[in-house]
Amino acid sequence: MGTHRTFIATYIMANGRNGATYVGMTANLRGRVWKHKTGRFDGHSKTKGCTQLVWYEQHQWVVEAIRREKRIKGWKRDWKLKLIEDPNPGWLDLAADWYRETDPDWVPPDEAD
Repeated sequence: MGTHRTFIATYIMANGRNGATYVGMTANLRGRVWKHKTGRFDGHSKTKGCTQLVWYEQHQWVVEAIRREKRIKGWKRDWKLKLIEDPNPGWLDLAADWYRETDPDWVPPDEAD
């Protein structure tokens, strides 16, 4: 059973417009994006500085999110860029206002996956 923090999603992080991208999936989008933004998620996204959430898609089931993640990872780069740019032509950080970084008592939600 999920909690109020469960938000199963496939998502794309980027380091800027037409820059490096990272495709992932999670059961806690807010918690995972926080890890990308603060460098606590090791690997390609950290190495390339992918700290901006530029696309996401919510799913009801984890298996759906995994399937979608794998499908997108197999796509040509142009297809991924179109996926981002159709709903987000300016490559805005969709999580820009999600966190109260100036509040010293704020702690991001634990990641469930």
